[in-house]
Amino acid sequence: MYRPVLTDAARPATFNVPSVDEKGETHDVPVAGEHPLTLYVDKQELLTLMTLGGAPEALAIGYLRNQRLVHSIEDIVSVQVDWECNACAINTRNGLADLEAKTAKRTKTTGCGQGTVFGDLMEDIDNVRLHVDATLTQTALYALLDKVRLHETIYKQAGAVHGCALATHRDGQAEILLFIEDVGRHNAVDAIAGRMWLDGEEGADKIFYTTGRLTSEMVIKAAQMGIPFLVSRSGLTQMGYEIAQKVGMTMIGRATNRHYLLFTGAQRFHADAPAEAPRGRVTAT
Repeated sequence: MYRPVLTDAARPATFNVPSVDEKGETHDVPVAGEHPLTLYVDKQELLTLMTLGGAPEALAIGYLRNQRLVHSIEDIVSVQVDWECNACAINTRNGLADLEAKTAKRTKTTGCGQGTVFGDLMEDIDNVRLHVDATLTQTALYALLDKVRLHETIYKQAGAVHGCALATHRDGQAEILLFIEDVGRHNAVDAIAGRMWLDGEEGADKIFYTTGRLTSEMVIKAAQMGIPFLVSRSGLTQMGYEIAQKVGMTMIGRATNRHYLLFTGAQRFHADAPAEAPRGRVTAT
């Protein structure tokens, strides 16, 4: 399996800072890291991302993938991160096609921190084809929610981050393949997209879970990754709903414990049959 030349430059997830509580007592408290990372593609500056820094190489690759600036992992020769200058140098095989045209139009998204998409992502959404035979059971959904709830996260230590997970599901069970947190949910989804390319993972039989709201950007990125199931503990936007309907994605929101709201793609989702009411006992006379 092809892999570009990569650094391994993950930053610490948390840093301790002093604080004073309501009783006047001093505590060292873990807070989430936040670092600027400027992407340079073939020595040309692209943009600066604010990131936790936990998976910077995967974040850079996933960003290029989800912005449709590269078409395959083979297009990328190397990704080198240097935190001394907060820079990520990406070398491609043949350069980025139509870079000036795509970067000329920028749309500020609702992503936390900094959310910017290049070009007209909506123009290509009609070309997305999700796997029509994939199905998800209510039992597998509950299994995933349990796994996410018990997963050790930076959020439990320090808050201030969003988490995204890529999971498999089979026979009513779910397994988390990847769990990535960042200061913005758009960064977390990009990092998972990058890892999927690096690990050779396809999206057709996967579930994507996010703690953040389901906006148009999140739905488009999940669809581009070929993932038919999108789950969030939060809500959704009208445009996110409309795009999910358009591509036939199964979108589930407000999913916590044993509660969820199924918004789109009901044909792929199978709820558990309700338990039968106990029958009254007949006593012989």
